[in-house]
Amino acid sequence: MEERIEKIKQQLQSQGYKLTHQREATVRVLLENEEDHLSAEDMFMLVRDKAPEIGLATVYRTLELLSELHVVEKINFGDGVARYDLRNDSTHHHHHHLICVQCGAMDEILEDWLGPLEERVEAEYHFTVIDHRLDFQGICHRCSGKENNKSTEPK
Repeated sequence: MEERIEKIKQQLQSQGYKLTHQREATVRVLLENEEDHLSAEDMFMLVRDKAPEIGLATVYRTLELLSELHVVEKINFGDGVARYDLRNDSTHHHHHHLICVQCGAMDEILEDWLGPLEERVEAEYHFTVIDHRLDFQGICHRCSGKENNKSTEPK
């Protein structure tokens, strides 16, 4: 974790920002909850446990700054709530999501299957793709399993 914090610190410094105590607390919560796609309010509740003096507005400002610097990706899964996801250095693009419309679970597709489509868009439309996002909405395996179990249960 310390290595990733140092990298984020360097990203901030390269743009003229400091990794303040408040920003570091927010980054630590992001790293500790990397799989969870937390909202700003969720982040605030977790940051407040570590540093009670940090306010919601500070968390919002920190997340917006990290989003502008492409440290985090601000994402919306169609429910009107912005969530934040750390970008992965090992991939050119952000990962994709499988969103369950029944339980709200979000699973990730870490591979980028859209490379050939990007190349085609660039060739046919002379459009330079910088990034893309792909979200699938449907019923997850957990909810599908529940439905199958209900239909086979004795009445």
